[in-house]
Amino acid sequence: MSEYIQRERLATTFTSLCEISSPSRREGNIAKHLKNVFAELGADLILEDNSSKETGSECGNLIIRFNSNHDDLEGVFFACHMDTVEPGDDVQVDRTGDIFTSRGDTILGSDDKSGIAAIIEMLTLIKEQQIKHGLIEIILTTCEEVGLLGAKNLDYKQLHTTYGYALDSSSIDTVIYGAPAANKFSIEITGAAAHAGLNPEKGISAIQVAAKAINETKLGRLDEESTANLGIIHGGVATNIVPEQVIIKGEVRSHSAEKLSIYTTEIENVFKKTVEEWCNPSPENTIRPQLNITTKAEYPALRLSLDSAVIERVRKAGEKTGKNLQFLTAGGGSDANIFNGYGLPTAIVATGMQNVHTTDEQLDLNHLVSLTELIYVIAIG
Repeated sequence: MSEYIQRERLATTFTSLCEISSPSRREGNIAKHLKNVFAELGADLILEDNSSKETGSECGNLIIRFNSNHDDLEGVFFACHMDTVEPGDDVQVDRTGDIFTSRGDTILGSDDKSGIAAIIEMLTLIKEQQIKHGLIEIILTTCEEVGLLGAKNLDYKQLHTTYGYALDSSSIDTVIYGAPAANKFSIEITGAAAHAGLNPEKGISAIQVAAKAINETKLGRLDEESTANLGIIHGGVATNIVPEQVIIKGEVRSHSAEKLSIYTTEIENVFKKTVEEWCNPSPENTIRPQLNITTKAEYPALRLSLDSAVIERVRKAGEKTGKNLQFLTAGGGSDANIFNGYGLPTAIVATGMQNVHTTDEQLDLNHLVSLTELIYVIAIG
């Protein structure tokens, strides 16, 4: 059916979406644009939820519904996020042949506007050809890039479909059926300030305490299912002051809930032991360092059975379109993790975007056409 896809119309749609600025929490303009687009396509419902109260975005998530015109066809949803990372203002798209890039000083925005463009073209084809379809719902979230906040605050009771696909990953012809859960933590170590030149013995360097704990913490690839990272360290106020406080922020990820808990606890215990056993260089200094650890679950694991309805549907669509789909597990978290956590089985479908989150980001129009073809067949059952 790729012959029915209007490549240049799809290219124009993608370009226009990318050139509407929508960094996280500033999705208002693209939400307004998309409301108009889906209204012109004859959507039966265009709903903006109240999630902005929690996310801080200019707008809420969008839920768009196209009612079934054939009762025997099962409904499905497609999800994308409207926000981009920075630098994402005033994007200007360059096209060389079939390759889209930015002018070089911003990201392109194919993450995730490639998915949105494919959805618009898919729905346009269904309307033009008057194709029979089941219920189709489109979920467009805000603030995905800053903690999946839109998905976490989506008004789930508005959804009528029970499973679907998040169009949001690099590569092409790839379906992700597994992704890890993640815990994020903040570790605050408090020592004692002192003049670093006059009386350093009266102080406790929080940075030194932290360094000892970090040196004894297992980081990086922990096993085939798990990783850990300390990504932010902040402490000290001046070179002539023994640093009183340091804050460390990190994460643990694992496909196994049991391992996630074990590795998170191990990191906590290393820091607790380091603080409890700390010996000040000067015996006269009896001050003790203090520790405060805050841990929270960032998102649940995504784990779909390969014989589940959501996987079978995309597998059959791949066969119908002659694609050699790869079914993989991944190491990142996305809105799909959150949807699955709410009982909505969601597979991630790659859109063809490359070098995302960089100014070297690019997209091949041929990949965008291939994605559109795949989701069209998924949509019409």
